[in-house]
Amino acid sequence: MPDARDKSVPNEHHVHRTGHWLSQDKRHHHKFLSSTIDTVDQNPKPLHPVLKEFKEMVDKDTRLTMLFALMFDQIPYAKKYLTDAVGEQKQVRDFDHMLACLNHVLTTAPQWTDAGHKAGLVGVPINALLDWPMGTKGGFAVFQDPQVNAQFKKILNVWGEFLSSPSSSYVLGSDDISWFSPHGLAALEEVANNGGTTSAKFPEMYHCDPSAEHYGYKSWDDFFTRELHPEFRPIASPDDDNVIANACESTLYKVARNVHARDKFWIKGQPYSVLDMLAFDQLADQFVGGTIYQAFLSALSYHRWHSPITGTIKKAFVVDGTYYSEPLFEDFVQDKSADPHGETTSQEYISAVATRAIIFIEADNPKIGLMAFIGIGMTEVSTCDITVKEGQKVKKGEQLGMFHFGGSSHAQLYRKGVKLSGFPEETGHNVAVRSKLCVVE
Repeated sequence: MPDARDKSVPNEHHVHRTGHWLSQDKRHHHKFLSSTIDTVDQNPKPLHPVLKEFKEMVDKDTRLTMLFALMFDQIPYAKKYLTDAVGEQKQVRDFDHMLACLNHVLTTAPQWTDAGHKAGLVGVPINALLDWPMGTKGGFAVFQDPQVNAQFKKILNVWGEFLSSPSSSYVLGSDDISWFSPHGLAALEEVANNGGTTSAKFPEMYHCDPSAEHYGYKSWDDFFTRELHPEFRPIASPDDDNVIANACESTLYKVARNVHARDKFWIKGQPYSVLDMLAFDQLADQFVGGTIYQAFLSALSYHRWHSPITGTIKKAFVVDGTYYSEPLFEDFVQDKSADPHGETTSQEYISAVATRAIIFIEADNPKIGLMAFIGIGMTEVSTCDITVKEGQKVKKGEQLGMFHFGGSSHAQLYRKGVKLSGFPEETGHNVAVRSKLCVVE
């Protein structure tokens, strides 16, 4: 489900969003694009070697040159895509300009945006730059291309190195662009307190030092992967193996039952496609006809994964996939708008094509048996970091891994015949990590 409707945004400027990764007010998106493009255009600088490599690859490949040109040519030139409340809207409209903007992003960290006291464009600046190109038919072809995705993996890894360096900590101060600004800190606390069900302060929630510079975090990534105080998120019924814990601090997207082995996950009303989700692993057939629980993480939330059960790690691996691919039904043209529910309606699709971590766990509880956890990287999250190994014993609530830098989703898969009940209702708030997710009957 999309974020709760921000009623302060006029209807003509409102867009549906998921997980607080982008603002519901498209004027914030316009402002971000305009300021980024102005900075890039007014301060040209040599391309990073990874972007020079990208340019050379495309320039020497007729097919890729054609696809990138097509992608940008297909962005409508209608007034609604070119203007905002104050005049003409700047837009990334060719491949070389895209590279120049990416060059800028590689040395910047996601900033807090105080506009309307809301999280504006946070966590996914590259997604914001590519928002419209991604929605075209040309964009569908470009961001499905294996060569392009391999190059984007290199680019995102370079950005990840910057985000893991002390240079990225400039957004962790208390000024208006910083996450510990009064409004930023209040929003972080509000999301973690799940709509007022608790009233803890940030230092009571997370390992940090509020007396130190940047609360003691050494980099943006250090902050993004911050650790919880275990007592703030107690493990649900630690001695009862019939109670399954929530693996991620996340908001319910869907519970699907009797899922199919293969299905057309790329069409509107996307069904789940189990074999694609599990990368055709030899264990995947066991989940045909079973149950899938999927939820998405907020930009403001905790990003580590925890085991929903007690058991043994049977397999754990990362599948490289797409980073900016959207389903084709979101295509838009001059007289047809892009799907306003974009990120929401792509959840099943990305579960089958995006970069993802797949972890199979054999439960001690025979009523559960083998289950699977999938950490799904969305857009800027190219790094799914698994911290457990095959054969390792894990207890319910113990860490499995984490996401680094951007937007993300996750799924839990259970086999046919495993009877599960008590899944959370759609409240618009996070279900706390390690809290009760459901029970096996």
